[in-house]
Amino acid sequence: MFSDVLIIGGGAAGICAAIAARKKARENGIEDKDFSICILERNKRPGVKIRISGGGKCNLTHKGAVDKLLEKGFLRKSEQRFLRHALYSFTNEELLGLLEKQGLRTVARDDGKVFPVSGVAADDVLRGFEKELERSRVKVITDERVKRVEKINGVFNVATGSGKFSAVKVVLATGGVSYPQTGTTGDGLKIAASFGHTVIKPLPALAPIYLRPLPSQQLAGVSFRGVGLRVSVKGRSVSRIGDLLITHKGISGPACLSLSREAAEMLEDVETGEVTVDFLPGYASEALKRLLLEQASVNGGRLIRKFLQAQPSIPSSAVSFLMQQADIDREEKWGNLTKKARQILEQTLHNFALGVVKTIPLDAGEVSAGGIALKEVDPKTMESRICNGLFLCGEILDYTGEVGGFNLQAAFSTGWLAGFSVC
Repeated sequence: MFSDVLIIGGGAAGICAAIAARKKARENGIEDKDFSICILERNKRPGVKIRISGGGKCNLTHKGAVDKLLEKGFLRKSEQRFLRHALYSFTNEELLGLLEKQGLRTVARDDGKVFPVSGVAADDVLRGFEKELERSRVKVITDERVKRVEKINGVFNVATGSGKFSAVKVVLATGGVSYPQTGTTGDGLKIAASFGHTVIKPLPALAPIYLRPLPSQQLAGVSFRGVGLRVSVKGRSVSRIGDLLITHKGISGPACLSLSREAAEMLEDVETGEVTVDFLPGYASEALKRLLLEQASVNGGRLIRKFLQAQPSIPSSAVSFLMQQADIDREEKWGNLTKKARQILEQTLHNFALGVVKTIPLDAGEVSAGGIALKEVDPKTMESRICNGLFLCGEILDYTGEVGGFNLQAAFSTGWLAGFSVC
């Protein structure tokens, strides 16, 4: 089967590549019958990973101007520079406008995350894209896993489990290696490598961190708001301030997910690292010391637990645990606290040792870091600098965004730019 454009992978990037390719062809006056576009998707339905994003609520994108999205969502300057053209070529507003044409209404939360309004959000998003693919006359072939791609005499030959395909242009949009149950098992990385591309070793990103020993059962399921999280490895450390969830296996939540990539990089050649929590990150060490002294002198008759319960970052369900860790009786008052006990409380609140890293699971990350080296891809077209006619987009590339819809937007945008550039 021959196609003018063959897109390998029917996720966020692949879908947008197909839609954009048809849009550009029509703008160039090329009739649909004279320009064939085909998606090969290994799952039974395209967009599987879109469906599970945001816990199934589908955090589509992030609100704000493109410059702000780049600054807030991609912390490395090299990634910001690479993605700039793509995000301006297909913005968050253009994405929402595309879906709105299919009847999908969205809402931006106070934190900037954009979700569909409906209660069956992910399915509605996917149906919107499927309608747009149908309108764009894109042939979608599912249950078709690509095994090999070769380029012979200017034509790409693609072998799958059940047949052979050929195309003038190929778009690789197979994703990274996280959530392998969705089909992202690194197939695209192997294909790109076969054409000479450099593959940066995939590492977990936006991933939970498993600890040893396991967290106390008293804390399992407890969420802390706006705490300081730090992972330290042989004199190096990475930290974030944000919400933290204690799980049965370790930690998760925005603060953990955000630093997991850097923690995984530090741990590549080291067995483990220490995980600590600052429950009152608004206070430097000396400031916290003064605060606790002030409580003892001004509020001597007040229960210490009342002070802890009043802290926005500490949920009531965690107060008893923290007092136990500081070896302070639940009914203890500030006026009875010894200097040594106050120092232990300060240490507990400011630098609590939660455990050591057991593992940061690659297959549990929302995305994976690593992938095709950015320097080998033209950021203005997403075309390979190594193989003409080969385009790469989405999570297969070596960039990683923060939590909040940034990674999906980057996939939509790089996919759109790749598709718009093939024609």
